[in-house]
Amino acid sequence: MSVGLLVIGDEILSGKRQDRHFARVIELLRARGMELSWARFLGDDEAAIAEAIVAAQARGDALLSCGGIGATPDDCTRQAAARAFGVPIVRHREAEALIVDQYGAAARPNRVLMADFPQGAALIPNPVNRVAGFSIGRCYFVPGFPEMAWPMLEWVLDGPLRALHRAEPDVEFRLRAIGTSGEGDLLPLMQETLARYPGIKLSSLPSRGSPERPRHIEFGFKGARALAADAYRHFLAGLTRFADLRVEALAPPPQMPGGNG
Repeated sequence: MSVGLLVIGDEILSGKRQDRHFARVIELLRARGMELSWARFLGDDEAAIAEAIVAAQARGDALLSCGGIGATPDDCTRQAAARAFGVPIVRHREAEALIVDQYGAAARPNRVLMADFPQGAALIPNPVNRVAGFSIGRCYFVPGFPEMAWPMLEWVLDGPLRALHRAEPDVEFRLRAIGTSGEGDLLPLMQETLARYPGIKLSSLPSRGSPERPRHIEFGFKGARALAADAYRHFLAGLTRFADLRVEALAPPPQMPGGNG
């Protein structure tokens, strides 16, 4: 199951606030052997948010969403989620009780609006002020405030999404091919490698060169360790057909059969 991220808020798109979630979510996932497959930044637009949620569900992705679940008129993520799942917004009694316990008489009439969730939603506990986030399907919605969002996302990753943890995350073996042969010349070798090792991701990043560094292409082979290592070795062997190319390892290369490097 892939994991996607929505960062929601007009203030992000206008530059009034700088996003801090993207980098942190990558860190949280990496610590659990997971990786982020995609991310989108959206304004407070109910239709656009609903469309993104529908698309994530259609792909079978797990969706993490930060922002827009407050009670002010510009916050519409709760409504967008209800729209995406085709259910009404209803008062979640447990979420309401948490808000009342936290704020007493000041909870009404406005703070309790943050207990209105899509019908059937489950709660995501908020350790800061007890105003819960929510989940529905494989979508998990937390506030935009990092001090609340990040521990709530950790709760999601270590609870509902724990089955996605990986003891050994994907690894990437990288090399630099230096010389005059370009991506077009090496395209058949790239296609051959992907056909032979379909479980890996192959990346190619060319550089036109400079006085300080000659023309080169950086290649990456990412996937399960054994498969990525085999793809790296296969590609490395294929590069020997190009007399003009010199190869440098950019990451510790996989152990070669019969040797130590």
